[in-house]
Amino acid sequence: QGLAAGRLLLNNLLVFAPQRAFDERSDIFYYRVIQSINNALAAHEVRLRYCALDENDSDANLFLARMNEAETQAAVLLGIDDPHIHGLAADVGKPCVLINCRDEGMRLPSIAPDHRLIGQCAARYLFDMGHRAVMNVMCLRRYTMELRLGGIQEAWRARNLRFTASRDLISVANFSARETEEQVGAWLDALQGRPMPTAFLVGGDFMAAGTVSALQKRGLRVPQDVSVMSIDGFNLAAIQEVPLTAVHVPRDELGSEAVHLLQQRQLRPEAPHGSLLLHGTLVVRDSVRRIRPGKGHTAVEPQGLYDD
Repeated sequence: QGLAAGRLLLNNLLVFAPQRAFDERSDIFYYRVIQSINNALAAHEVRLRYCALDENDSDANLFLARMNEAETQAAVLLGIDDPHIHGLAADVGKPCVLINCRDEGMRLPSIAPDHRLIGQCAARYLFDMGHRAVMNVMCLRRYTMELRLGGIQEAWRARNLRFTASRDLISVANFSARETEEQVGAWLDALQGRPMPTAFLVGGDFMAAGTVSALQKRGLRVPQDVSVMSIDGFNLAAIQEVPLTAVHVPRDELGSEAVHLLQQRQLRPEAPHGSLLLHGTLVVRDSVRRIRPGKGHTAVEPQGLYDD
C-alpha cells in the first residue's frame, strides 16, 4: 500500500559514489544520476546525504562507519565496484540498491543500463544503414564499456562480419574530446591511402566531438564523407552544427528507478534480489547517412587527406 500511495518509508538516504560523481565537470553522467535521485526524493521529504568512495579498493572502515550511523536508513551505491563493499552492504542489513555496478555475490538488487544491448543496437543501426566498414572508438576503462563492446561485436557476428580489435577498434584512455581527437587523428594519418571506414561508432558525446574534429581537420565532412554515431547523446545534441545520431543511455531513469527499488525492498525485504537492465533509446538525427546497397565501400580521398 505504501508503494501504491507513493510513500517512501524512510527519512534519510545515503549515496556512496566516486568523488568525481559530485562534480559535473568531472563526470557529468554520474552527476546527473545523483540529481535524478534528488528529484525522485523531492516529493517524499527525504534527506539525501553523500559520501565519496573509491570505485575499487574502497575504504571499508569509512563505509561501515557511515552505514552504521543511526540516521542512515538506506543506501545507494553508484558505480562502486569493490566486491568487499558489496558484501559489507549486504551484511549491514539496511536497504541498499546498486546503480551501474553489480554484486557478484548476488545479495543486493541493482539497476543499470543494458550496456551490451545498447552497443548491439548502435552497431546494428549502422549496418541497417548500409555501413560495413565501421571504426569503433571506445574507452574501455570499466567493465560496463567492455559489455558495450561485447554487444557491438555480437552485432558484427550477426552479420557474418569478423571483428578484429587491431583493425576495427581505437581504444582511448578517457572520454575526453581532446584525447579522442589525438587518437583518431593519429589513426587517420597512419592510413596512408588505405580505404577509409564509412562510419565511426563512438562511445560518448565528447569522444564524438573529438572524432568529428579530427575528421574535419583532415577535410572530411560529416555525414557527407563519413558518418559518426554516438552512444550517449545527452551532452552534445549537435557537434559542429551537425545534429548527432545516437543511442541515448538511460540516465535520469537510473535514479528514479533506484528509488522505486528501495520502496520495494522496504515493503518486501524478503523478495528475491535481481538486476534491472534499462534499454537505451535510438535517436536519429543527421550525422549518419545511408549507404546504398550494391555500392560497397568507396574510399574518400579529399584534397590534402593523405601525404604525397
